[in-house]
Amino acid sequence: MTKTALITGVTGQDGSYLSELLLEKGYTVHGLVRRSSSFNTERIDHIYQGPQEPGRRFVLHHADLCDGVALVNLLREIQPDEVYNLGAQSHVRVSFDAPLYTGDATGLGSLRLLEAVRAAGIDTRFYQASSSEMFGATPPPQNEGTPFHPRSPYGAAKVYAYWSTVNYREAYGMYAVNGILFNHESPRRGETFVTRKITRAVARIKAGLQRELYLGNLDAVRDWGYAPEYVDAMWRMLQQDEPTDYVVATGVAATVREFLETAFGHAGLDWREHVRHDAKYERPSEVDALIGDASKAERLLGWKPEVRVEELARIMVDADVRQVTAELAGTAVRVDR
Repeated sequence: MTKTALITGVTGQDGSYLSELLLEKGYTVHGLVRRSSSFNTERIDHIYQGPQEPGRRFVLHHADLCDGVALVNLLREIQPDEVYNLGAQSHVRVSFDAPLYTGDATGLGSLRLLEAVRAAGIDTRFYQASSSEMFGATPPPQNEGTPFHPRSPYGAAKVYAYWSTVNYREAYGMYAVNGILFNHESPRRGETFVTRKITRAVARIKAGLQRELYLGNLDAVRDWGYAPEYVDAMWRMLQQDEPTDYVVATGVAATVREFLETAFGHAGLDWREHVRHDAKYERPSEVDALIGDASKAERLLGWKPEVRVEELARIMVDADVRQVTAELAGTAVRVDR
């Protein structure tokens, strides 16, 4: 029988890639979209199906993680086999400016969805998008047994959501897992996130549309992977006999400066001629180094990353160059993989 999945955050980077993956596997996919007066569905426009299309397998619903009643009603209506909670206020720097909203949407939103699953009385498998930001100040490498020490309202909210997921698994016997994903990027990454901000600037500088790029801390160390590979790990977690939590990472460390060097160098540019420092992009409390140990995921899920940070930077630069070229030509271009 065809499986049914519900994805919160379906319009985001991960939601779009996960939707494609599940549709390829024959699922019917339902996505949760926050109501807005402007369209924000460009990442999923290529798979959108209108209500009149026969045999429709991709369906969008207006709802919000801050509305528990709507979540219960939606779950009862859909009766999903799998629920992927990818929705959140996910920008770490912004979480310092909007800590209460971040706590509500990212932390309590996960609890509302867990409670909605329980209240709806449905038998489903639940995936919680946890984050390497939960480790914060704890030295790397970080794995499933590493203590949490978040350094932002976002990280703290994700810790709350993590333990809520564990609690519902232990208290109610729910099949609920945490995927502790380290930084994962792609051409669909939001333009305010540092990797996409860099590759978008490279393309615009190359085209003569921009001269300078302003960034904060260039010494932060991160473990950057490729988003399409990471959503495959999400799916694998819900196909196991028993629920447990997994770190998903490449194990390869790189600084923001090293990402800059690769991205600008790929376009034949010297980043030092264009990058300027702006303190407003620094966090009040910084996370110095996040490097994941995904040996458990490799052992139990058979999952292993293929794309490393250098190739990732080149993929993103090439996609942004194509997009800027299309914009200048006045033609539409699909957001590349």
